[in-house]
Amino acid sequence: MSSIQIRPATLRDAKAIAQIQVSSAQDAYKEFWPDSALNGLSVAQRQAYWREAINMCEPQVLVAHLDNEVMGFVGFDRSRDKGTPSTTGEIWAMYAMPAHWDKGVGQALVEAAQEGLQEEGCTRVTLWTYRNNERAMRFFEIAGFKAENDSVKAVDVEGRALEQLRLQRSLV
Repeated sequence: MSSIQIRPATLRDAKAIAQIQVSSAQDAYKEFWPDSALNGLSVAQRQAYWREAINMCEPQVLVAHLDNEVMGFVGFDRSRDKGTPSTTGEIWAMYAMPAHWDKGVGQALVEAAQEGLQEEGCTRVTLWTYRNNERAMRFFEIAGFKAENDSVKAVDVEGRALEQLRLQRSLV
């Protein structure tokens, strides 16, 4: 039986990463994002972004695959939040194809990102997620993340203010 493998993303993975991000966002955010925002997600725009990220190694990008089929990805690096210590890492983005949800892809990606951040000297990892994304909140809680209730920010999605909450966990 095959198992999920994790490897660094290559430029050839950019299209699959973009397709995963768009498909996953359209499924995960359908209950709280405006339809116009969901329908406006562009694989071509996301592909251009991920090609540049992979090329510049910012963030670091890993893909989960099974038999060479890319199933999900994670982007991580130092925290982008102002005032955080240099030992704080951040998961910038993490998505899996909806067909692969609840199959261990996310857990494998979180563990790989945490290992990568530890190798960089990070002792803590944070991430931002939509407060009303119940599936993500549940997943990250199981993975050991805790909400920082004083770290809420409003994000404008086509005129709709949505709250994101920062989650964190120790890496030591």
